[in-house]
Amino acid sequence: MTPFDPQPIDPIDDPAPHPHATADEVQAALADTKLAQVLYHDWEAETYDEKWSISYDQRCIDYARGRFDAAGAHEALPYDRALELGCGTGFFLLNLMQGGVATRGSVTDLSPGMVKVALRNGTNLGLDVDGRVADAETIPYEDNTFDLVVGHAVLHHIPDVEQSLREVLRVLKPGGRFIFAGEPSTIGDFYARWLSRATWAVTTTVTKLGPLQSWRRPQAELDESSRAAALEAVVDIHTFDPDELAGLARSAGACEVSTTTEEFTAAMLGWPVRTFEAAVPPEKLGWGWARFAFGGWKRLTWLDETLLCKVVPPKFFYNVIVTGRKP
Repeated sequence: MTPFDPQPIDPIDDPAPHPHATADEVQAALADTKLAQVLYHDWEAETYDEKWSISYDQRCIDYARGRFDAAGAHEALPYDRALELGCGTGFFLLNLMQGGVATRGSVTDLSPGMVKVALRNGTNLGLDVDGRVADAETIPYEDNTFDLVVGHAVLHHIPDVEQSLREVLRVLKPGGRFIFAGEPSTIGDFYARWLSRATWAVTTTVTKLGPLQSWRRPQAELDESSRAAALEAVVDIHTFDPDELAGLARSAGACEVSTTTEEFTAAMLGWPVRTFEAAVPPEKLGWGWARFAFGGWKRLTWLDETLLCKVVPPKFFYNVIVTGRKP
């Protein structure tokens, strides 16, 4: 099979993909975005939740439900059957299911490693979830199957976003809703990447100095992170102006389309924090750092949501959420 054929995955018996990419594999993937998607996300699958501080407790249930509520859906809950497109480790759908949004779930992703981890997470949580390795531009489910389709930080990975949204509408039941959150805005992505690059450069330079060398990861780990970053630059295909993303959804055939944005100052803290964490040994960062990072993000999110959203144009915020319905 190719990596993009729709295939069911057994969360227990399916062998784990090779955990790391070599320099030669990275070089080959630079010219093939879908190969890069598989390589990068298989590489990240087993450590992805830890890397992004993803959990399946009340903290992330509240976060996922907050993104869902911000979209402005008004249907009665729970939806019966929901699909997560580009599921990763299942973060969005599994936490939404725990938050009472859906009863049954399905997950798809190009990466076998991610589907395996998502199904394992669902099994550990006791949730009714199935999954398939599949391309978002050809979703392997019948017409009119789902009441809800969701995704988090997935549309910007898909070469043909409008085609994928057509597929989303095809598998939705009439009147069904889609919600995609965590998509990078064009302006937000510019400042987030600039801040990340600057943080990486400063941290990896300063930790070469004698008294700070204990704060430097081994060079092999830094090189591996650099290869991952090279792949990430390939798999992150799009950024979105909120109005243009809404236009794509309407062109695909959706109705009642709307967008909202979030994270302005919170993103300006979050991206340097994550980059710094990737550049230093994890044992150097204790509970105090975690309190600072999460507490600071929450305080700046409050500032963004209560004050800055009233004075800063939406396109300057980092995350875009888009929702719509099937006629």
